[in-house]
Amino acid sequence: MVYVYLADGFEEMEAIVPVDLLRRGGVEVKTVSVHDRVVVHGAHGIDVTADLTLEEAVQTPCVAVLPGGLVGVENLLKSEVLCRRLVEYKAGGVTLAAICAAPTLLSSLGLVGGREVTCYPSCAPEITDGKYVDVRVCVRDGLITSAGPGTAADFGLALLAFCKDEATATSVGTSALFLK
Repeated sequence: MVYVYLADGFEEMEAIVPVDLLRRGGVEVKTVSVHDRVVVHGAHGIDVTADLTLEEAVQTPCVAVLPGGLVGVENLLKSEVLCRRLVEYKAGGVTLAAICAAPTLLSSLGLVGGREVTCYPSCAPEITDGKYVDVRVCVRDGLITSAGPGTAADFGLALLAFCKDEATATSVGTSALFLK
């Protein structure tokens, strides 16, 4: 099970593209609103109806995904329940995944742990407990990060390769014309 956490102001592409690619690859994915309602307002005026609220998302996922968007990340960080769960997930070996500004949330919670991460370039100074690397996607020991909206498909395919295998990610990426 993969949980993709949504807060008002989330970057739509960074949430929806990975969810779509994971589901095409046969991975069970649930979108989770950190609010007390299922409708979450995207950064560009696209409302998304989440599958669950944070209160309903009680299963421990194999991957916890955080989309970016500056306002979205600020709103994720305001959720004490989510932040506590992320710390528990890391302690329990759950892979954490974040894109765009969201790796800064992981860093602020001390969850990067000295590893290399990527994020939106202007957010790099906020990575205080790891090392910023200028790549599209960075996969390092329990942590998957990506640079921003234009890397959402790369991020989704990296998540799919992690959850399933490279062959599935290549097949899905090729059929969706992200890969040749």
